[in-house]
Amino acid sequence: MRTGMTVGKLINVHKRGHFHPECEGNRMETPVFEEVDPESDCDCPGCVQRRRTLRSSPAGRAPAHRAALIVAAATSGALAAAHAAPAAAVPHGAGLPGLPAGDEPDTPQGSTAPLHGPSGGTDAPAESVKLPATTRAEIIRRAKVWVAAQVPYSMTRYWSDGYRQDCSGFVSMAWNLPGNEWTGSLAQYADRISRDELEPGDILLFHNPANPTKGSHVVIFGGWTDYTHSYYIAYEQTSPTTRRQATPYPYWSNASQYVPYRYKSVTAGTAGGEAAEPEGPTVPEGQTPFPGVASFRLGANNEYVTLLGRMLVARGAGRFYSSGPGPRWTESDRRAVEAFQRAQGWKGAEADGYPGPHTWSLLVTGKGRSVPAAAAQQPAAGKPGALPPFPGRGLFRLGANNAYVTQLGRQLVAKGYGTHYTKGPGPRWSEADRRNVEAFQRAQGWRGTEADGYPGPETWRRLFS
Repeated sequence: MRTGMTVGKLINVHKRGHFHPECEGNRMETPVFEEVDPESDCDCPGCVQRRRTLRSSPAGRAPAHRAALIVAAATSGALAAAHAAPAAAVPHGAGLPGLPAGDEPDTPQGSTAPLHGPSGGTDAPAESVKLPATTRAEIIRRAKVWVAAQVPYSMTRYWSDGYRQDCSGFVSMAWNLPGNEWTGSLAQYADRISRDELEPGDILLFHNPANPTKGSHVVIFGGWTDYTHSYYIAYEQTSPTTRRQATPYPYWSNASQYVPYRYKSVTAGTAGGEAAEPEGPTVPEGQTPFPGVASFRLGANNEYVTLLGRMLVARGAGRFYSSGPGPRWTESDRRAVEAFQRAQGWKGAEADGYPGPHTWSLLVTGKGRSVPAAAAQQPAAGKPGALPPFPGRGLFRLGANNAYVTQLGRQLVAKGYGTHYTKGPGPRWSEADRRNVEAFQRAQGWRGTEADGYPGPETWRRLFS
């Protein structure tokens, strides 16, 4: 039993751990273990009906635990005979060094089935099926449909397109296979490839033949996130819903067991994958190369976050910071990155606020479009003599360019604190603005960080009162 199993999963197990498929209404997903135990104490409708049937049948007089063992053995044998394992694997393989193993989801799955489930039709032998041709762009497009729809994970339910809502059903859907496969059969529709050959639309497959519900999983490769090829975008069906996220190669845990495969009928065409974050222009020699997506995630605390923030402020995103930038990744950093990405014309997942190699290269090289001033950022016209509201610290930082900087400068001049201007106050924040604010703050008797030259609410109130 996996140590991380939650209380929610235990709901799926009947008394003393025995699981009954008929009790569909009492479960959310298949439990990660199954014990053979007499079921005479279970009162669910399915078990009651089964006891009635067994009592009226000679076979039913066999001990329940012996019958269960026979069924379990027969089922295991049938599955082993019907589905050749794509790669030798052992359960609970070692994870990547320094990465938590808990990010690997529990992904129990169903076996092969027609579209819309067993009632949807009959299975045709794989060798007799003509595989539909598809392009890489189409594979990624279909995967994104489920991501956008947030399809709930289930090994028994089927989405409106007919595919089972588990990891192998998700790949079957993206590859446009004629039916639902599982991790033990997907390899027969694909060719094994190397890591260096991976392209968007390929898969990383881990099948554990010893116990398919222990670790078996499959994800769609969406493209590398950086030049080190240590992280990639993974599209996968997992609890609670379909997701797309940067993932360490080859996966969070059981790392040595994931094998790259390519769909046999993929044709030449648009590569698909992550259009907004290709590897991007080469970073000039002497400039800091992209450190990888893991440097810019919740909980990150490193020098690259500070460097990123400073580059963003210089490109007009200073208004998103109330303090800093600093080494700890915050929502302010994400919003600043998003604003810069949107300034390039990127939309949706291409402008999610997390920098990739293309975003980084544009910032490092000074290329691309800077963040425009917000259209709504105009000083509010108040009543004569009324104190204008303080617009926020982020508007008075390196790279800021807005009407509030002009308003501040003019008020400093009117108060006699404009000596550091060599020409009239303007909308772009400069060192002259900072030194004039500092002079005003020192005139209030403030020292140290209270007189750093950056206006806060009290500086603003005294300046405009």
